Amino acid sequence: MSQLADTIHTRRTFAIISHPDAGKTTLTERLLQYGGAIQLAGTVKARKSGRYATSDWME
Repeated sequence: MSQLADTIHTRRTFAIISHPDAGKTTLTERLLQYGGAIQLAGTVKARKSGRYATSDWME
């Protein structure tokens, strides 16, 4: 197989669908952390806490 075909074959895509406030952002943060995309997983907290979820601001 070509490199592109190998990459497509190994890629996995899934969706997280649930009601509001069900922890989707927290789960996303943990998946990004375990996958090595971010170093520190944040949580959804009040704005005064100073530590926000990274995935809410990723490009």
